[in-house]
Amino acid sequence: MDTVTVSPKYHAAAPKSARKELRLRPGQKVKVVLSDGRIEYVLVRPLRELRGSLRGMDTSFEREQEDRV
Repeated sequence: MDTVTVSPKYHAAAPKSARKELRLRPGQKVKVVLSDGRIEYVLVRPLRELRGSLRGMDTSFEREQEDRV
């Protein structure tokens, strides 16, 4: 696990190992999630990049009769 230092301007750089594994690029957007005293960064991916990621997923389900009135 890598450790980073927060700068006086509150910037923290992602360690090289994380940038390489996640294939981070300059200008790429991340979402900040606060959870139980932690900061988590979640990559924001363009919709085009997600195309086909749900292929093979079963989309059938039973509707309740109330919905069909």
